[in-house]
This record gives sequence, structure tokens and C-alpha cells, in this order.
Amino acid sequence: MSAAKAPERDASGRGAAFASAVAGEDLAIVEPLIFDRSRPERRAVRFPRASEEARRVGAGQPEIPAALRRETPPRLPEVGELELLRHFNRLAHLNMAIDLNFYPLGSCTMKYNPKVNEWAARLPGLAESHPLDPEELSQGSLEIMWLLAELLGDISGFPAISLQPAAGAHGELTGMLMTRAFHRANGEGEQRTKVLVPDSAHGTNPATATMVGYETVTIRSNERGGIDLGALRGALGPDVAALMITNPSTLGIFEDQIDQVIAAVKDAGAIAYMDGANLNAILGRFRPGEAGFDVMHFNLHKTFSTPHGGGGPGAGPVGVSERLEPYLPAPIPVLVEGDPGEVRANAWRGRSTPGVRFALDADRPHSIGKVRSHHGNFGMFVRAYTYIRSNGDAGLRGISEDAVLAANYLRIRLHDVYDLPYDRLSKHEVVFSGRRQKREHGVTTLDIAKAILDHGIHPPTIYFPLIVEEALMVEPTETETLETLDHFVGVMRDIAEQAASDPESLKRAPVTTPVGRLDEAGAARRPDLRHSFANDDSGARAGAEAAVAASARSGSRTPTT
Repeated sequence: MSAAKAPERDASGRGAAFASAVAGEDLAIVEPLIFDRSRPERRAVRFPRASEEARRVGAGQPEIPAALRRETPPRLPEVGELELLRHFNRLAHLNMAIDLNFYPLGSCTMKYNPKVNEWAARLPGLAESHPLDPEELSQGSLEIMWLLAELLGDISGFPAISLQPAAGAHGELTGMLMTRAFHRANGEGEQRTKVLVPDSAHGTNPATATMVGYETVTIRSNERGGIDLGALRGALGPDVAALMITNPSTLGIFEDQIDQVIAAVKDAGAIAYMDGANLNAILGRFRPGEAGFDVMHFNLHKTFSTPHGGGGPGAGPVGVSERLEPYLPAPIPVLVEGDPGEVRANAWRGRSTPGVRFALDADRPHSIGKVRSHHGNFGMFVRAYTYIRSNGDAGLRGISEDAVLAANYLRIRLHDVYDLPYDRLSKHEVVFSGRRQKREHGVTTLDIAKAILDHGIHPPTIYFPLIVEEALMVEPTETETLETLDHFVGVMRDIAEQAASDPESLKRAPVTTPVGRLDEAGAARRPDLRHSFANDDSGARAGAEAAVAASARSGSRTPTT
């Protein structure tokens, strides 16, 4: 839909909640906001009346202090259950989603979540467990956590694992806090003030180091897209606390000098940190702990198919070497009675082991403490454990093989129409550049991304990594069919031809989506998150529901881990 002025209601009946303006012209309201549907006395939920006994017990409870009580009821929307359901379902179907569309969002890895994971996480004994349950009632949950940590250790080569961190970036923070604790214990906490970060690393790496109080120093890439060893060695010294390297990098390239990189960092007395966000490219092929890294976080959503994004509960476990093991967050699930080999063997056969006992080890005097309430997000652990067990050793190897094959298939099929800044074997993703289209036809990468939306495909990450001009970061993952990849190739080739023959049409894209191109900068800098209520007695009890951001249909995405 173009930015031309549209009627107040969308005649198609599809709905969607957008009201925005581009260049002073109103966009269509495709779905009214929930408070616009509100009518007095309508209810989606009706609570039962309290019994006399409940009222009697309640009367003896202390009252909420007057200073903490609202003077007026919250202005919540008043709608029926069916209306509520339809409203949010209409909104949901306006979004691109991995269950609906191809979603080649590089770095973020929007990969399919197998439904068996959801089945396992919703098993009553697991879904209804509570972190405050006593250990004797939590043996099954503790066993799953212990087994998952064992599996992650096997996969990564690290001798110790913490499941606590709630996301990849949170895992990074945990790793840097352990790094700081390690140097302080060795009497070098004040001396080591810098963290080195390659320019091809995830953007969260320098942000995390800065949060812990370190100064970040960028290390340039060489002409092949790997870390410049000379620049690295020149920056290393007694003031360096760690190197944070993403491997494979955001260029989709495996660091083929990794042994020399680790040796140089260790020789300088620093910690070797590997961002494990792209572990899905190297499963069964490379074990970072065995290679000499000291710490790595896992992105369970990227590699082990747990849900991603939306601000919900995630998980970013960390694995560490023996020298960092004392500083892991506490508590840690441990097997206190029973033989580990027997427990594992029985688990692989689908059986429990009689007489074993698991516990949470909180007696860790050098621990950095808790980084997450309780033990972490248990539902994510169940999903990741299910995924690993469903695939097994050979299946995990196959995941990486298929992910690498898919990325290289796209690299070969598209390298003649889009520039390849680093024409090397790709791993999980391939980074193209739209600089040719911009230079020859005035079509930017943003225009290309918007045009991709018109074909029912979510655009790749754009303008990242920053070291690639007009970057298009494409990650197909291992779950897409050859037919899907061929369709994407056809779309990208058609857009390249359109850039040459009719560049102005691309600058108007998208034209088939619920709304057209929006003012993304305005949405980011001046978000309208308040609803203005009319001064009447309509009874619309609508609270401050955030209006759908104008950038929701954006073709760009800030890369995260």
C-alpha cells in the first residue's frame, strides 16, 4: 500500500493497527487499536465471587498502604474474549514470522523451532515445576539441567558450564564478569583495563566489555576478512584483560588463524573469549574449549532452536576453562549421589536411574554470584535438551553441514549479481554488498530490503557488519528446502534486474504490504507510545498500550546475539 491518503477503515477487512505519516500524508488505519474497540462493561474474563471463608481469611490480612493504592481504576480496554482473540491474531498475521515466511536474517539466526520442543516444555511435570520447590521434589528438573550442561560441555569442549544467563548478551556479560574476577584474584585487576574486539565481531561484544568497565580497542580485519595478526599482537600487552572474538565471524568466515590468535592472547596473560553465537556452523567440527578458549557463551536460540526475540525468557549459558571454573555463577546443578556415566547412559536410553540425587551447589566462595534469579529460564533448557537429544551426535553434525551448504549455495548462485566483499567459503551466513546497485543505479541496500518484502520474504540484516559497505547479511539456516532457496535466488536476481531497468520502482517499495514505506528514523527518534483518550463518558478503560511502532515493517534489523 502506498503512502497515499487512505480511508479510515481498510475495505479489505484484513485489519492491522497502523496510523502513521510519511511526508505529511496519512497512512491507512488497517486495524484499530484495542482501545478503539473498547465498550463499557464488556469482559473477556470474569472472576468467581470469593467464598465466605476466603473473605474471612482476607479480612485478617494487612491492607495495602494507601500511598501505594491507585486513586482511580486503570483504564484498561473492555472487550470480549472473541474480539480480543481476533484483534491480536490479525496483528500477528501482519508480521513476518519463521512459521509463515522465509526469514534469512543474518547474525540473528531466525531458525525454525521444532514443535516437539514445545511438547516437551509443556509436559505437566516440567511446565508446572517451580524454582522454589524443594530439591527432593525437583529431582527431574535438576537432572535435565545437569544433563544439558553435560551435553553442552561435550559439544563445546569446556569442562564447566553455567546455565544461568538469560540471553547471549547476558552470557557475554557473565563471561566478562568472570574475566574481571580472575584478574582481580591474580592481583592484576587494576592493571588490565582493555578488551580487544575485532571489527567483524558482534556489536554486543564491545558494549558488554564497556558495561563491565573495560576500555575496548578495535582490531582491524585483514584483506581476507580474518583478524589482522600483526594488529592483534601490537595491541596485546600487560594492560589487556581479554580478546572477544566471534568465530565464525559476522562475515560468515571461520578464523583460519585461530590457533595463533589464542596463543598470542594466552602469552599476553589475557583471557580468550569466544562469542559462540555462530556455533551452529561448527557443531561436531570445532570444539572451542579444546582449542584453548577460556570462555564462550551459547545462544540456545541460534544453535539449539529455542524461541528467539520478543523480549521473552531466553537462555545464554556459558562454558569455561578450568582456570575460570571457580568464578562461575552459583548455584550450579550437580550430581551428588550416583555414577555420572550410568546416569548419562540411562538417560540416552530414556530411563531414569534409581537411587541418584541431584542438588544445587551454592558453596562456591569465588563465584561472581547470581546473574539470574533462581536457576535461569528452565523452559528454554527443556527445549534445547529436547533438540539435542532429538538429533543426536550425527544429527548435530548434519545441522552444521546443511547450514554451511545452504549459505554457500546462495553465495555461488548470487555472486555474479551482488558484490562479495570476501569471496571465501562461507559458514552459517554469507555477506553480500549492494554497492554495485548503489553506484550504478542509485538503488541502496535499504531499497533492496524493502523490495524483498513485496515477495513475502523477510529481508536479511542490512548495513551490518559495519566494515562492509551496503551490507546484505543472509543466513538461510539448515532448515530451508532447496525450493525455498531457489525462490529466494530468483527474487534477488529479479530485484537486481529491476534496479537496472526501473530503479525508481524499488525506491517506492514495499507496495504489497499492509502499509508502505514508513518513516523509520522518526519512529526510532520520536516514538508515539501514548494513547489519547477522548474527554467523554464512553467508559473506554484503555491503558497505555504501546502503539505499533512505525518501524515494525522495516527491512532493517539491529544485529543482536
